[in-house]
Amino acid sequence: MDDLDKYIEARKKKSLIFAKNFDKGYEHFKIGVLLKQARLDAGLTQEEVANLLNTKKSAISRIENHAEDIRLSTLVNYAQAVGKSIQFQVA
Repeated sequence: MDDLDKYIEARKKKSLIFAKNFDKGYEHFKIGVLLKQARLDAGLTQEEVANLLNTKKSAISRIENHAEDIRLSTLVNYAQAVGKSIQFQVA
């Protein structure tokens, strides 16, 4: 575990509010990172994905950088545009 991980774990133990907000924020961040990586793996630009989804490049940027309020249908359409599929798990 590196210093950042140690710091985050220590903060989570000190503050339940921090822990809740951090975990929620991290999940949103992770979704955006996964979407961006899928696009890059497909060799597509944001502009190309936007054209496939009949939207603007700025919308794709917003999806990749602020995925906290993304609709399920948008996730599915984005994944299909980059040649992927979405799998959900309720745990």
